[in-house]
Amino acid sequence: MNSLVTRGSLFDDFFKDFAPGFYVRPLHGDGLPTPSQIKIDVKEDDATYTVHAEVPGVPKEDIHISIDGNVVSLRAEVRQHDEKKEGEKVLRSERYFGSVARSFQLPVDVDAAQCKAKYDNGVLTLTLAKKQGNKTQRLTID
Repeated sequence: MNSLVTRGSLFDDFFKDFAPGFYVRPLHGDGLPTPSQIKIDVKEDDATYTVHAEVPGVPKEDIHISIDGNVVSLRAEVRQHDEKKEGEKVLRSERYFGSVARSFQLPVDVDAAQCKAKYDNGVLTLTLAKKQGNKTQRLTID
């Protein structure tokens, strides 16, 4: 049943309006987006691919990027927890742990040694250098 009803669905909105007393939002807000919700834009020039991926609310230390040939994989992890302060009595403690991953394939292999990554205001920018010598050759049809 979990796979059928997702958070933020029409079902949730209906029950929130129908019975607001029974709808409880998590303490830490929304969790990670689903892989299809990580918006990715890919642009290309002669030497590089430029990728912009929206991964808001995730510290850059918890974003992992791997490159295998022409496949680029992004993985993000979130670890949120309440901190106990001196002299406080904990009545309730909630934690959220989650991860999301997304992979995509590019037309040409990427030179991982020449790639760069930058993370600013929830947007991850990857500059992926195309591997030289991977020129496609058009065949003549006899």
